[in-house]
Amino acid sequence: METDRILLRPWRDSDAEALFKYASDPEVGPRAGWPPHKSVEESLNIIRTLFHNPTTWAIMLKATGEAIGAIGYGPSCDCQLPAHDGEPIVGYWVAKPYWNQGICTEALTLMLEHIKETTDIPSLISGHFIDNPVSGSVMEKCGFEPTGETCIDETQYQGHNRPIRVLRLNLT
Repeated sequence: METDRILLRPWRDSDAEALFKYASDPEVGPRAGWPPHKSVEESLNIIRTLFHNPTTWAIMLKATGEAIGAIGYGPSCDCQLPAHDGEPIVGYWVAKPYWNQGICTEALTLMLEHIKETTDIPSLISGHFIDNPVSGSVMEKCGFEPTGETCIDETQYQGHNRPIRVLRLNLT
């Protein structure tokens, strides 16, 4: 999946240093609910476990060939969002030097096109911490609609007492 600027591709072990460079930034992970990475080895382990599946991709900047973020969807069973049975959750992030450049919107649009073309998933759910409204703007630009619900996900890093605004996209 690609545009003129980005390519969504599977993560590779060789992405570990770039992942660490960006995921160790203390302003990146906590906005999305995960702790900053502490080492290249931790980033490699994330690539080999959490990111090693057919519905999670590296967001690669074509100009540099570097992985600058991640996007994916998957089971929402271990998340506190009020998902319908079997409804996947969508998640994404991009490195701080690339914030406010439309890259997440571009990546999410690509992934949604892929989902519509290759699956029969009827809807997707996502959410963002209320103190990170830019993430919600990305979702809304791509057609997600607020459900009016909020929740607290105690399983998220720094999630205690941070409300999450819930959004859903109907694909049918």
